[in-house]
Amino acid sequence: MTLKPKMTLERKFFKVWVWTCFVVFFLMVFPFFVLFTLRDSWKPAGHFMNKIWAHAVFGFCFLPCDIVFKFKPNRKQNYIYCANHTSFLDIPSLCYALPGYFLFIGKAALVKVPMFGYMFRNLYIAVNRKSPKSRYETIIQSMAAVDKGRGLAIFPEGTIPNSNTPYLTPFKDGAFRIAIEKKVPIVPVTIPFNWKILPDDGDYTPIKHLMRVVVHEPIDTTNLTLDDVNALRKQTYDIINAELLRQNNLPFSTEKTHEHRPTND
Repeated sequence: MTLKPKMTLERKFFKVWVWTCFVVFFLMVFPFFVLFTLRDSWKPAGHFMNKIWAHAVFGFCFLPCDIVFKFKPNRKQNYIYCANHTSFLDIPSLCYALPGYFLFIGKAALVKVPMFGYMFRNLYIAVNRKSPKSRYETIIQSMAAVDKGRGLAIFPEGTIPNSNTPYLTPFKDGAFRIAIEKKVPIVPVTIPFNWKILPDDGDYTPIKHLMRVVVHEPIDTTNLTLDDVNALRKQTYDIINAELLRQNNLPFSTEKTHEHRPTND
């Protein structure tokens, strides 16, 4: 971790400007969220409004963006995108970067955020990871979405780590079980700098920095069984982690940080 930059007048102004852009542009597209969540067949249009919101925010906040694809996505193929999670900026970043229609799997606390919670609850899938029932229902909903040809975007760490940022914490199993059972490719995604742009430090003061998303090559799950969950999870972790450390010029984390413990969700 690095020390916080000094709170200058310029940083104070930038903080006000960024959060004003977040709120104002969201208010502008919110009526469309309400409209496009009325029918299931309209929800792809609701997700498209999220992409418009993300592009507007990054553009008007003068944050340079670099999206790196290591493969050419097949629009007829649904994917399960697995990304590291260090910032509240990660959801807009994936909306900005990833093509097509996909469902976010996010923590239940998001639905409590005024207006944003309405959008998330009606467009995506919220999970309470402390509730076995909620975790089970999330798996069922996710599999049903995949059966409809929809992709998923999951943060397999399950939450934004509250320490040791930007190093990864152990991944949970859910995304990898779904991928294997439904024979859907896993696509590792590295978001290397959001922890610098908008740190989850309680202050939420953004800084100007390149927003980059690296979309790695898909991992085929066609011939995998549930016995391969641990191996698939570790392979995904290692791909994301190697790119994360390389982009940030960081040494490899300790064995304790890298351990892969069995999980129940």
